[in-house]
Amino acid sequence: MPVSPHAQHAAPRSPIRGPALPIGLAVTAIGILLSIASTPLASSSQSNTMPAPVAVMEVPSVEVGATPAADPCAEVAVQESIAAGDDAATIAGFGGGENFRAAVVAGNAPCISLSDPARVWVVVNKTRPLDPVEYAPANLTSVPLQMTTLSGQVRGDVAAAVGEMAVAAESAGVGRLGANNGYRSYGLQVTTYESHVRDQGQAGADAGSARPGHSEHQTGLAVDVVACGALCGGLDGFGATAQSDWVAAHAWEYGFVVRYEDVGSPVTGYAPEPWHLRYVGRELAAAYHQGGFHTLEEFFGLPAAPDYLP
Repeated sequence: MPVSPHAQHAAPRSPIRGPALPIGLAVTAIGILLSIASTPLASSSQSNTMPAPVAVMEVPSVEVGATPAADPCAEVAVQESIAAGDDAATIAGFGGGENFRAAVVAGNAPCISLSDPARVWVVVNKTRPLDPVEYAPANLTSVPLQMTTLSGQVRGDVAAAVGEMAVAAESAGVGRLGANNGYRSYGLQVTTYESHVRDQGQAGADAGSARPGHSEHQTGLAVDVVACGALCGGLDGFGATAQSDWVAAHAWEYGFVVRYEDVGSPVTGYAPEPWHLRYVGRELAAAYHQGGFHTLEEFFGLPAAPDYLP
């Protein structure tokens, strides 16, 4: 190891008790020490006594930040979870909801399709129709709440989550939750949308109802909730109720996001719907809430979709 220059100059001189070492031998000794340390002694007056320089191995330079980012999709556990249709395990394999979101936004999740209608992370909007357009979920079950329409089914995981949320809301003293709509088939959405067009015109319908093939209700992942007392109210009466305020604050804890908020209207193209809950699972809902997001488009780094494509 080379001797520190500061240490060389700071050391006190010892008194010389015998004859001084000849200059040639002193220079040779110094040269040997410096050669061992792979540092040649630069002095023209010592060239005759300097030993041959020691070869030094060159170490390839490594560029900082050159290591490629890991691909979570290459993990066997992730591949197995996707093949099994286990969305929660897939997200866990990415390291949680925020890591999952970050990988998707960075384009580092080639195994994740935001267009797959069977996945909790699917994004359906005015520019992203369902594929296939007449898709129907396979695992529908009854919503465990009082219903105000005949559209009383959702996916099994959604039913369990909304039932748990309703129990928590009532335990918190805010009142009962009921449901207005769950799954709507492509055919039912045709009828629903056409009725809105007749009543409100095309522009009015597009602000409050999805065109067939563009509805989250068709995925079985969406549920419209209502406030209930002795009877259950309608959708328009849900906002500003104790139930509505509680849902806005706590729905994420049960895997839901309020899909159409007022602040998100320029992105989604829909009027505010405090009743429309979209299930994304607890991990993604937590990342959505903690990140302060208000639309799934922003959450996943997608373009705004306020209007249908021509």
